[in-house]
Amino acid sequence: MGQRRLTWPGVKLFISAGVASIAAGVVDMIVLVALVETGTSVLVSAFIAAVCGGVVHFAWGKYLAFHDRSPLALGQMLKFASVALGTATLMALAMQLFAVELSVPYVLAKVPASVVVFAAWTYPAQRYFVFKSACTTV
Repeated sequence: MGQRRLTWPGVKLFISAGVASIAAGVVDMIVLVALVETGTSVLVSAFIAAVCGGVVHFAWGKYLAFHDRSPLALGQMLKFASVALGTATLMALAMQLFAVELSVPYVLAKVPASVVVFAAWTYPAQRYFVFKSACTTV
């Protein structure tokens, strides 16, 4: 496997995708707090919130972060849905671990869990699987 070099366009893409992730995170956090505060379990709330954030993340990522101008395609949406499902599952498990098992307040637990899941799973999966054709020059 070839070695990847760090390039300025690649760094800009990572930052832009990170901004998309932050916007999605805001939606995610609002839904998370609303659900937890109305009595829904942290596990269920984190999953539903991650799915809601995923919808924002797809739209922002496709058009603003990855500059994907291809027509909206079912295949790409299904790829994104699989990544979002993985993200939602990883976030739910991370939140269960931090907020429930380790008793970290759920709002605080959300930050490191989000950063780790984004860097380790969401960004690589989107760049190399969902929006691969839009990233061929980066």
